[in-house]
Amino acid sequence: MQNYSPQKSFVQNKEDVVRGWYHVDASEEILGRMAAGIANILMGKNKPTYTPHVDGGDYVVVTNASLVRTTGSKREKTLYHYHTGYMGGLRSNTMEWMIENKPEEVVRLAVRRMLPKSRLGKKMLTKLKVFPGAEHDMGAQASHFEQIRITDK
Repeated sequence: MQNYSPQKSFVQNKEDVVRGWYHVDASEEILGRMAAGIANILMGKNKPTYTPHVDGGDYVVVTNASLVRTTGSKREKTLYHYHTGYMGGLRSNTMEWMIENKPEEVVRLAVRRMLPKSRLGKKMLTKLKVFPGAEHDMGAQASHFEQIRITDK
């Protein structure tokens, strides 16, 4: 009789997580596709050790957020809403205004909405660093960066 060992499922522990650094240049990317790819990296779905209840993702640094592309007429039609906290205080801005004034917020919101809506999702979002221009303050980690392109033209 052969020695039989049943197959076992792999479950990652938070102590076993090994994190990497990715750099994305947003000037060549379409916003939605880039955000979906970044969300997968932040969740760790690009790794064979993916476990849904463990934050096993990597850090992502996005530069040139002000040069992000969109398709169609999304820049004029997409609205970002917020509330001031006062009665009747609902305010709205178009994507065009947001990209001119707060480009890093457009990318951060797009990625946030593709992450899990839980405490774990909020923790994953802290690993995203977005900068409006080509300069960033992640110089100490620059030697660990892996340049990636999310979408292909």
